[in-house]
Amino acid sequence: MAISRRTVVLAAGCIVLALVPPIAALTNQPFYVDLFRRMMIFAIAAVSLDLILGYGGMVSFGHAAYLGIGAYAVGIPAFHGIENGWLQWGLAITASAVVALVIGAISLRTSGVSFIMITLAFAQMLYYLGISLETYGGDNGMRLAGRSRFGGPVDLREPTVFYYAVLAILIVFLALGSRLVASRFGMVVRAAKSNEPRARAIGFSPLPYKLTAFVIAGSGGGLAGALLANQTEYLTPDFMHWTRSGEIMFMVILGGMGTLFGPVIGAIAFLLLEDVLSALTAHWQIMLGPILILVVLFAKRGLFGLLVGAEARDG
Repeated sequence: MAISRRTVVLAAGCIVLALVPPIAALTNQPFYVDLFRRMMIFAIAAVSLDLILGYGGMVSFGHAAYLGIGAYAVGIPAFHGIENGWLQWGLAITASAVVALVIGAISLRTSGVSFIMITLAFAQMLYYLGISLETYGGDNGMRLAGRSRFGGPVDLREPTVFYYAVLAILIVFLALGSRLVASRFGMVVRAAKSNEPRARAIGFSPLPYKLTAFVIAGSGGGLAGALLANQTEYLTPDFMHWTRSGEIMFMVILGGMGTLFGPVIGAIAFLLLEDVLSALTAHWQIMLGPILILVVLFAKRGLFGLLVGAEARDG
């Protein structure tokens, strides 16, 4: 049985990510554990956005709001002495899902620019809400009192343990996303993106499906936010700023929309570019624009499409 190029690329990617901690230890470069862990956290956020952007055609400019909600769901309980990880992360996922439900119920009744502006407006409202929370640092943010605690061998204070925990979550999230996209539910969401009137004509009401996808994406963003708070050990309203949403969207487009695994490559490429270019110039963001334009023009399925060729169309 022939092994597809896509399978080889995905297996190689998993092996490389799994080998980062031992290689970092051998080369005495612990910085790379921190860097790749951050990449994987943003990869989770990018994959969650791709579920609605790439497969559902929902251009949400407020996805970073869930990062902030997830981060504050960890930070606020920790501030009050509650460091139970199950409680914090459960709160992050649930709170993000509830907010996504509200935003989606309103925004999904519109389309195009109206949809974009509503998601952006909600994200900015949450951003300013974060600024107003003076008890929790307001505009300056606050340090995380302590990383989430799960007991047993899962000790996030150990960099390597935390790294493999994030890697495991990313793999599980990708596996669940693949099953979701391939399911009847996923086919309806994709059909609505392609031709919503036709989807209605054959007996499907796209709104409940799109809203469910929106809530799932929000939950994934909230989980990424909980991980990010533990990663940085600091939380700030800037997590929710619209520019952060733009960065996550950049990752999805760079890696390949509607490919699910592409946003992982996009997140890694974006953060590597940020690390390299920021060392060269303080205005490194200016250099990202032409790169994105080139990818859009010459790689219709992003970097993932370049790696796996025609197989990328299958997600």
